[in-house]
Amino acid sequence: MKVDPAAKASKQRRTRETKEVMSMAVAPTAKGWVPFGEYRTWYRVTGDVGGELPAVVVVHGGPGSTHDYLRNLGELAAHGWPVVHYDQLGSGGSTHLPERGADFWTPELFADELDNLLHRLGIEDNYVLYGQSWGGLVVARHAAQRPDGLRGLVIANSPASYPLWRQEMDVLRARLPSDVDARLRAHEAAGTTTTQEYFDLMRVFYDRHVCRTLPWPSDYLASFMEMAEDNTVYATMNGPSEFTVSGTLKDYSVIEYLDDIEAPTLLISGRHDEATPVTVQPYFDRIHDVRWEIFEHSSHVPHLEEPERFREVLLGFLQHVHPREPVRRAAEREVASHG
Repeated sequence: MKVDPAAKASKQRRTRETKEVMSMAVAPTAKGWVPFGEYRTWYRVTGDVGGELPAVVVVHGGPGSTHDYLRNLGELAAHGWPVVHYDQLGSGGSTHLPERGADFWTPELFADELDNLLHRLGIEDNYVLYGQSWGGLVVARHAAQRPDGLRGLVIANSPASYPLWRQEMDVLRARLPSDVDARLRAHEAAGTTTTQEYFDLMRVFYDRHVCRTLPWPSDYLASFMEMAEDNTVYATMNGPSEFTVSGTLKDYSVIEYLDDIEAPTLLISGRHDEATPVTVQPYFDRIHDVRWEIFEHSSHVPHLEEPERFREVLLGFLQHVHPREPVRRAAEREVASHG
C-alpha cells in the first residue's frame, strides 16, 4: 500500500520542525513536494535560491535515512548560501513504498530523483552537492556526468565501494569486545536483528564509529526513529545491519566513475569513522581537484561531533568554489565608479 507523504507529516515531525525553526539563524523559506513520476519527493529550502551563490543541495545517507540528522547544514544560509534538504523516496516526508522489492530500490532510482529535484526547483544551473555516507555515492555518480551547473562537490563519510565497506566492517568488528560480537552473531544467525537487545549491542559499535557525541543529538535520533518506523529502503538495499550488507548495494561501487569528476571536491571523514580511510582512498586517488579533511575527534558525523571546525572547513571550501568579494572592497569599488 502506498502511503501519501502528507500522511507522514505526523505531529511528532511537526513538533521537531517547529523547534528547528525557532533555533535556526535563518528560518526555512519554502518547503513542499516535487513530483517524481507518480511519486513525490519532500524538500525544504533555507535561504534565497535565486541569488548569486549556488544552492547547497544536501543528500542524506542510509540508504533509507532522512534529512533530519543533517539539519544543521541549514546554518549555511546565515552566511548567504541557500540550502536545499530533501528526503529521498521511501524516507521521511517523501512517498513510502513498503511493497516494492529489490528490482525497484536501485542506485539509479536515487540518481534520477536527484536530477529531477534539481530541475523541478530550477537550480540545475548553479548548485553545490553535499552527499553524506550513502549520499556521497549518489552525488559522485551525478558529478561524473559533468553537469554544467555543478560548482562543487562535498563527499562526506562515504565509502567509494561497498565491497571495500564490507571488508573494513570485518576489521572494525574484530575490535569489538568478544562477548558483544558473539551475542551480535547469535542474533544475526537467529534473524533477530530488529530486537531491542540487538540494537543495544550495536550501540557499542555506533558509539565508537558512527556518533561519538553522547547523548546522541536530537536530530540524529530523529533520523534513527524515522528509519525504525519504515526500514524498507535500508533493509532492501543494505541489509539487516551495518555488518551485513546483503542487499542491492552488496557489490555496488562508484570507483570506475571517479576519473570523470571535474568539479572541485572536498572529502570529509572522521578519524574513528566507520567509513575508514581505506574506503575513502579511491576518491582521493582518482578525482582530479580534491582535498581531504579528517576530523580527529569524530566518527561518521563530524557535522554533529565537531560542528565548529566542520562549519569552518565547509565555509572555506565554499569560498574556494565561489569566491566572494569582501564587503569593504566592493564598497570602495562602488565609490570609485561614482567618483
